[in-house]
Amino acid sequence: MKIFYITALLMLTIFSAGLKAQSNQSNDFVDTVKMVSEGTVAIAIDAPIKHSSPRVLGTGFVVTNGHFAITNYHVVSEDLDPIIVEHYVVLSGVGSVVKKIRAEVVQIDPKHDLALLKLSSPLKPLELGSKELLLPGTEIALTGFPIGAVLGLYPATHRGYISAITPDAIPASNSDQLNLVMMKRLQNVSLIYQLDAIAYPGNSGSPLYNPETGEVIGVINKVLVKDAKESALASPTGISYAIPVKFVIKLIGKYGEES
Repeated sequence: MKIFYITALLMLTIFSAGLKAQSNQSNDFVDTVKMVSEGTVAIAIDAPIKHSSPRVLGTGFVVTNGHFAITNYHVVSEDLDPIIVEHYVVLSGVGSVVKKIRAEVVQIDPKHDLALLKLSSPLKPLELGSKELLLPGTEIALTGFPIGAVLGLYPATHRGYISAITPDAIPASNSDQLNLVMMKRLQNVSLIYQLDAIAYPGNSGSPLYNPETGEVIGVINKVLVKDAKESALASPTGISYAIPVKFVIKLIGKYGEES
């Protein structure tokens, strides 16, 4: 009987220790998400004549000394109307209490779908990780604004892992879908991350990061859609893609010296 009680007590101690470790890990991730959210912004066009509030286009994150932000090139590729007052802005904050900071596109990398924006006033930057590609199976997280800011600015976070390192070309289901643009990309491809993680169109430009440290390891730039574009919201595939951070570091270039 004594052996039974000792065994039961040992099992209870191990179980309690496991729960405590799991709780600490959860608390650590909560802190990481909070830190990353502070450096994550919504990218929008501010045109008071056209819209009562800025029109959110996607997500971005602050880098270097806080005076710059990274997003996808396709998020800020829209031509601004020179006739009216219209410019890009970043929105930072939560709910309806947000800062609106003017942003200027100063550097682009269309091939890797990246753009660097200069901010009129600084925000809290995120740390960039190593240039080395991470292996499939690595756990990741992403934070952004999947449905824009219709009801206010509320960052959403998703977790997953890197499922593959793959050429930067969305797979075609048959040869009829291999258009000229895709064929050219297949001839000169870059390797990017394929993720087992849910992302939505509004997540374009979101930071992909290490869940333990918050270091940015990539930039979300597209999701695999199985039917019409609308289905990306109603029934996401759970397959998304991210540009490795080494291309971000290269794009920042001389602007990083201002840190």
